[in-house]
Amino acid sequence: MPLKIMPKKKHLSAGRVPLILFLCQMIGALDVPLDPKLLDDLVQPPTITQQSPKDYIVDPRENIVIQCEAKGKPPPSFSWTRNGTHFDIDKDPLVTMKPGSGTLIINIITEGKAETYEGVYQCTARNERGAAVSNNIVVRPSRSPLWTKERLEPITLRNGQSLVLPCRPPIGLPPAIIFWMDNSFQRLPQSERVSQGLNGDLYFSNVLPEDTREDYICYARFNHTQTIQQKQPISLKVISVDELNDTLAANLSDTEFYGAKPSKERPPTFLTPEGNESLKEELRGNVLSLECIAEGLPTPIIYWIKEDGTLPVNRTFYRNFKKTLQITQVTEADSGNYQCIAKNPLGAVHHTIAVTVKAAPYWIAAPQNLVLSPGENGTLICRANGNPKPRIAWLTNGVPIEIAPEDPSRKIDGDTIIFSNVQERLSAVYQCNASNEYGYLLANAFVNVLAEPPRILTSANILYQVIANRPAFLDCAFFGSPLPTIEWFKGTKGSALHEDIYVLHDNGTLEIPVAQKDSTGTYTCVARNKLGMAKNEVHLEIKDPTRIIKQPEHAVVQRGSKVSFECKVKHDHTLIPTIVWLKDHGELPNEERFSVDKDHLVVTDVSDDDGGTYTCAANTTLDRVSASAVLRVVDVPNPPFDLELTNQLDKSVQLTWTPGDDNNSPITKFIIEYEDAMHEAGVWHHQAEVSGTQTTAQLKLSPYVNYSFRVMAENNIGRSVPSEASEQYLTKAAEPDQNPTAVEGLGTEPDNLVITWKPLNGFESNGPGLQYKVSWRQKDGDDEWTSVVVANVSKYIVSGTPTFVPYLIKVQALNDVGFAPEPAVVMGHSGEDLPMVAPGNVRVNVVNSTLAEVHWDPVPLKSVRGHLQGYRIYYWKVQSSSKRNRRHIEKKILTFQGSKTHGMLPGLQPYSHYFLNVRVVNGKGEGPASSDRGFHTPEGVPSAPSSLKIVNPTLDSLTLEWDPPSHPNGVLTEYTLKYQPINSTHELGPLVDLKIPANKTRWTLKNLNFSTRYKFYFYAQTSVGSGSQITEEAITTVDEAMASRQVDIATQGWFIGLMCAVALLILILLIVCFVRRNKGGKYPVKEKEDAHADPEIQPMKEDDGTFGEYSDAEDHKPLKKGSRTPSDRTVKKEDSDDSLVDYGEGVNGQFNEDGSFIGQYSGKKEKEPAEGNESSEAPSPVNAMNSFV
Repeated sequence: MPLKIMPKKKHLSAGRVPLILFLCQMIGALDVPLDPKLLDDLVQPPTITQQSPKDYIVDPRENIVIQCEAKGKPPPSFSWTRNGTHFDIDKDPLVTMKPGSGTLIINIITEGKAETYEGVYQCTARNERGAAVSNNIVVRPSRSPLWTKERLEPITLRNGQSLVLPCRPPIGLPPAIIFWMDNSFQRLPQSERVSQGLNGDLYFSNVLPEDTREDYICYARFNHTQTIQQKQPISLKVISVDELNDTLAANLSDTEFYGAKPSKERPPTFLTPEGNESLKEELRGNVLSLECIAEGLPTPIIYWIKEDGTLPVNRTFYRNFKKTLQITQVTEADSGNYQCIAKNPLGAVHHTIAVTVKAAPYWIAAPQNLVLSPGENGTLICRANGNPKPRIAWLTNGVPIEIAPEDPSRKIDGDTIIFSNVQERLSAVYQCNASNEYGYLLANAFVNVLAEPPRILTSANILYQVIANRPAFLDCAFFGSPLPTIEWFKGTKGSALHEDIYVLHDNGTLEIPVAQKDSTGTYTCVARNKLGMAKNEVHLEIKDPTRIIKQPEHAVVQRGSKVSFECKVKHDHTLIPTIVWLKDHGELPNEERFSVDKDHLVVTDVSDDDGGTYTCAANTTLDRVSASAVLRVVDVPNPPFDLELTNQLDKSVQLTWTPGDDNNSPITKFIIEYEDAMHEAGVWHHQAEVSGTQTTAQLKLSPYVNYSFRVMAENNIGRSVPSEASEQYLTKAAEPDQNPTAVEGLGTEPDNLVITWKPLNGFESNGPGLQYKVSWRQKDGDDEWTSVVVANVSKYIVSGTPTFVPYLIKVQALNDVGFAPEPAVVMGHSGEDLPMVAPGNVRVNVVNSTLAEVHWDPVPLKSVRGHLQGYRIYYWKVQSSSKRNRRHIEKKILTFQGSKTHGMLPGLQPYSHYFLNVRVVNGKGEGPASSDRGFHTPEGVPSAPSSLKIVNPTLDSLTLEWDPPSHPNGVLTEYTLKYQPINSTHELGPLVDLKIPANKTRWTLKNLNFSTRYKFYFYAQTSVGSGSQITEEAITTVDEAMASRQVDIATQGWFIGLMCAVALLILILLIVCFVRRNKGGKYPVKEKEDAHADPEIQPMKEDDGTFGEYSDAEDHKPLKKGSRTPSDRTVKKEDSDDSLVDYGEGVNGQFNEDGSFIGQYSGKKEKEPAEGNESSEAPSPVNAMNSFV
């Protein structure tokens, strides 16, 4: 049974819930903790933790330190062997062992030599549970020997020959690094022609005269000793053919002939490696380096291929101008034939390198420490591979297992040791050695047999804080042998937690996959084995997640404006969030333009660099949320630039430009403008528009224009500023291609013809010397065209023309080059004169008292002597039929357009005498008037009487005085007077109708009721009908006896007291009503009135000018049945409560000196009064007094 040993977890700060796995498998790597606070009595075999490398090269100038560190319980002791025999360090005063360690320190600085301590060292760490051994550590001092002295002869070569300068450095430890330099310690330049090989030699594919020098020096650098050794300088002289011939000629007689020839070009041959084939062996994991260096003239180029395969893409590198092929981390699959090819124009040469990859041993499964409890079973496995296949050898406590003491629980099966029913006394350290001819591997793995009761290593009462709906991990790191079982409980009396809701990990951790609020509580971990039990409590709190409830939104803003991002966060009330704003996942720029408050990030004066992703990150101790928005900074485009004119023709040119930056908003179009520096300097005109994807435009041109162009770019934000102007381009002059427009011929006098036109502008002139050829002739005659050429003007006057004769006119443009196309012919007329004839046969038909229809005969067109504009009627009223006195009235005018021969005269005065005449009108003015024609209008209804007054009121009579209508519109036949009383209940009484002769202006009504209000309706009549009415109201006087009694009552004390009480009650009621209304409610009386209101009675509109029911302005009580109401049934509310004017419209009321009411007619027309036997009584101050009697 495997044993789990759980290391102690450090105390977790509140709110951090990392999942820490301490899994110890049967064959998994096991590290027994050595924390004395937890495992003071736990024993463990030694484990080597640190050692020097197998091949250990030391600096002979420093002390030799051979490392060997190990751990175990009890702490192990150390011993060493040297070259296979025990190394007694106590006998060598230069050798000491580091305290508490197995590391050797050999002091060779003061005395001794490093060579003395060369050898193979191995360290053994031992305690009561076993012994662990280190690798065999081969210790060798580094060496940097000098070059042997040699005499180097100068080298002289002919230009183009090949050359190899040998280096052959001394053999050092480790091998030296080779490089070539000159006397000034400057590296010699290398190229495809000259390069250094892997062996350090310097290869020349062919030499050149510039290769001549006396200081080719090979240097060897030994890094361990930090020394550099140098070879003797090599002298090289390259002689050209001319120099060689001169030298030979000086040394030979004239009779001898010698002619040196330059080196011929030659195909490549290999300088290294030799032959056509070679072998290369490399170990697995190393760097494979293959080299081919060729000579030839011209210099060859090297290529590499792998036969029957491809070179690995990610591991293949070319060095030294492709003369060296390197493959890193080679494996057996990289074995095969590699071919290098050297080529120049004269040929090619091939060399095949057969590569074999061997392998020192490497682990497939190294043995792992094994911890077992008594009686359990286990296995140690040691598996390695290599080429050739490594041999596996087992040792126990550093002794070959074949000669080690017998162990009945152990069985060896090749690379596996099987343990069964182990006992505590059989703990040991086993070594596995895998070796072949290229190296070895050595691994220590202990078998530790322990019997330990459970221990819980997690600290007690840890508080875990977890965000809701996230997993919670509650740790229970444990140790025990045999392996304890783990159970979890929630609360003090809870049952064991099962895996239907929870996840129980092998390392003791309890996982709650989705923690909820009800997961909060105390959890207990219990560990049990046959030797005992241990338990531990931890606490869990669930927090609300942090959420961003208002995320920042993407924004597109214009450069220079302001943008704001909002980020509102909701979080658990026990957690304090930190809000951080980021730009493109980094800090915000440290500028004043960026300001952050509680929920907002504001960026002012936005620039292009501000565009990007802005992230609002809310952090608490338990979670982190973020939301991002993209800011896109846009602006109008930058102006185009680099304007260029090409394909310059007489009437077209091609304009090319380079767009400016679109500032993050695509350009939709380009606008091209031109300037005519010759005719309108400084004024730019629209030329063309092209799409935003174009950068060229073919432009049509006009002759004789000095063009400059500019381009503007436009996007959705707006239009760029104009580009710089292009170069100027002057087009050739040409005849005009158009004529003046708006040609007209109109005379200003009866004997002239004024010809006008809209002249061409300079741009349209197409050349210098712009003039106009003006031509005219009578339309209906046979005359030839009369023409005149005028300067660049817009008018020409033809004199001596007949009056109002049609002319044909044309105006043609011309310049110094020629004439424009034939112009269009337009028709005009010479000047007009006043018409000569008046309309005849004028007839009048009177339609009614206010409307008449007039007819006349048209005048001959020739007599009009101009454009007929219409006929004009002058009419006026000259006599009143009723008064028979003549008086002149201002004439009125009506004009009828065109050739109409009749018209209507509206708005005439009834019963009047009119005169009229008719005249014809042309553009010059009016013709003579027709003879005056008179007509009469019939009678109509009169206007209302001018005024109505009521005077001298008595107890039973009222006297009415009036003025006749200002417009009788006929002969008055009589006046009609209607009147009716108004009682105290605001009802109208019976209506009395009275006819009065037309010659009367005063009338007295008798037998009226005393102290009663009457309403009067008064209008005049003609034979046609009744006119508008005028209304008035008045009150008869009070009976003196009754008034006396009223005065007596008013002086009584009881009456005064009663009046005071009533006044007080009214005051209280008004206060209550005022308070209720201010609160928006209704007082009970008002509610009752509203509930019982007569549905037929509606108020009167304020702007209605008709008479309606009488109502008191104080309480607005509606009239009873029988009263007449206006059609809109509205009542005016804003009038004063005390004014008697409210009893009728258009009345200005006042009292005279004796207290009677006097009304003045205002001229308003009222509706007919209500008729019938309805009784009504109007309230009055007297009635109010009587109501208290």
